[in-house]
Amino acid sequence: MAKNQMPRPSESNEQIALFEWAGYQLKKYPELGLLYHIPNGGHRHATTARRLKAEGVKAGVPDVCLPVARGAYHGLYIEMKAGKNKPTQNQERWLNALDEQGYYTAVCVGWEVAAAIILKYLEGGDLP
Repeated sequence: MAKNQMPRPSESNEQIALFEWAGYQLKKYPELGLLYHIPNGGHRHATTARRLKAEGVKAGVPDVCLPVARGAYHGLYIEMKAGKNKPTQNQERWLNALDEQGYYTAVCVGWEVAAAIILKYLEGGDLP
């Protein structure tokens, strides 16, 4: 890494920051107590990966879920990204399928973008 260059935040760090932000917002938005992470990603030992797959873990499921209905939507799913990362084809398939089932979905690069989407969703604002 070059001198004076800031390290890029990882998807994990962005997600941690999002949940820290959500914790600070609970008094105003108690629904954020239902916000949760779906731990489908990451590198695991092969035995653990096989067991999780047998238990129902599925590749491509979005990272974050807010199971709170608003307007025409049953809930909100967010696929978190950091830097220049893009959703995989499998993630895109999941997002499209969830859209078709009446959920609002978003791909958010960074916790600030995710927080803004969550606020717009909860407040019934215009969603992108």
